[in-house]
Amino acid sequence: MASGVALPAGYRLVAHQSVDSTNAEAARLARGGAPDGTVVWAKRQTAGRGRHGRRWDSPEGNLYCSLLLRPDAPPAEAAQLTFVAALALGKTLDGVLPAGTKLAFKWPNDLLLEGCKVAGILLESSGSRNGRLDWLAVGCGLNVEHFPQDVAGYPATSLRAAGVAEPEIGDLLAAFVDAFALWRARWQGEGLGPVRDAWLARAARIGGEITVRLPGDELRGRFMGLDAGGALLLDLPDGSRRTVTAGDVFF
Repeated sequence: MASGVALPAGYRLVAHQSVDSTNAEAARLARGGAPDGTVVWAKRQTAGRGRHGRRWDSPEGNLYCSLLLRPDAPPAEAAQLTFVAALALGKTLDGVLPAGTKLAFKWPNDLLLEGCKVAGILLESSGSRNGRLDWLAVGCGLNVEHFPQDVAGYPATSLRAAGVAEPEIGDLLAAFVDAFALWRARWQGEGLGPVRDAWLARAARIGGEITVRLPGDELRGRFMGLDAGGALLLDLPDGSRRTVTAGDVFF
């Protein structure tokens, strides 16, 4: 698939008309020795997926891409790149959304437009013998033209539904990778702090009541922010504070 998409230095594009999933293709390329900065882009996915293996409908007209990275970091640290990807998507959408449109980040991996899911992020990785990752795929799905009727209990939307007329997907991809490269460089140089602060500035329901669903458990409390590693801080009704490293958030 011809692309004509200009990417920043250190990133190269692998474009497809159709793949099973861009994360799966990134994993195959990683096992074949593809370098850090490989960007997989497909016009559609035949087996797209979200967190916990949920199906992600992937008709042509939306943005589906995965960034193959070799971060040389332990899994917990590399997982912080979820927030880097969210900030990059946020900057991309700021460039096309109508003025006044409310964009927010929902922990740990969603973007909301006016309270409806417009994008999701999925990280998948493989470790190495020294406890550091061999590779990491940062998968992103952005609803440009289409959106499903229900996403894990949340309403969804698209850029088209939000009033963005004829968005060019190649331009969105280029803007996203450019913003990702900038935020990744800052994360590498300064740690999670600046990334965390920027993410919290647009966090959905910060200071408000949320429900967090864990395997075999459900917690309700007040969302008080993120700890130094990016875990969710939840103040429970009994006055205690719970640190949540993985879970699904509902409002």
